[in-house]
Amino acid sequence: MAGFAKLIPAFTVQIHVDPATPIGALSTGPALVHLPFVPNSGFLKSEPDYPVKVDAVFVHGADYVKVDKDGKFARLEVQSTLRAPEGALRYNYTGTVDISGPGGKIIRGEADAATTDFGGIFAQPIFETGTAAFQALEGKTFVQSGRFIIEQGKPVIVEYKISEVTY
Repeated sequence: MAGFAKLIPAFTVQIHVDPATPIGALSTGPALVHLPFVPNSGFLKSEPDYPVKVDAVFVHGADYVKVDKDGKFARLEVQSTLRAPEGALRYNYTGTVDISGPGGKIIRGEADAATTDFGGIFAQPIFETGTAAFQALEGKTFVQSGRFIIEQGKPVIVEYKISEVTY
């Protein structure tokens, strides 16, 4: 299968988000939703065999979720900052979430929302940093697959598995 990309497991991310704030509306629900990150919580951690070691906490961030007019998918736009002992790291991504199923219940804030499986959220993250230990991340391409974790009495967690794209 010459020419096809391969994936290398790189990171696990958990983002704790505060309740969503709808901005505008469509007949199928909110047209734009703001999901602020819980400050100084969540993490980005390297997988054990990944050569760039990161163990960082989210300082702040937000996701602007724009719902398509047909109400089946939403577009993600995230900007955030992480802090690690070595220094800071900017983690941004764009992607899509299928809101026609269980993920949509979370985006809409429905009472019967529950933890979802991986595969309903896909995104393309980028990393930026001035920290030498993380500099190699800026020249790499990554993809991520996500899910929502719901635990009673706790903020919603968005969990991603990030893979480096290589050949």
